[in-house]
Amino acid sequence: MKKKEPAFEERLARLQAIIAALESGSTPLAESVALYKEGLAHAAACRKQLEQARHDIKIQAEGAFAPFDMPEEDE
Repeated sequence: MKKKEPAFEERLARLQAIIAALESGSTPLAESVALYKEGLAHAAACRKQLEQARHDIKIQAEGAFAPFDMPEEDE
């Protein structure tokens, strides 16, 4: 069974926690490197989710989902 992907808000909250930990300067080097790598993964995933949302909004705004009109038949 495929693991559920975290929501954007969950990823963003984890990214903020990682940034706070790295900025505190109190984490050991090995842990800081691991946190940095995890942060990069979360940032990339958030960017991808934002790009998808932007794409969806653009399509909606441009009317790509306009109602489908059937041509009337000539009698």
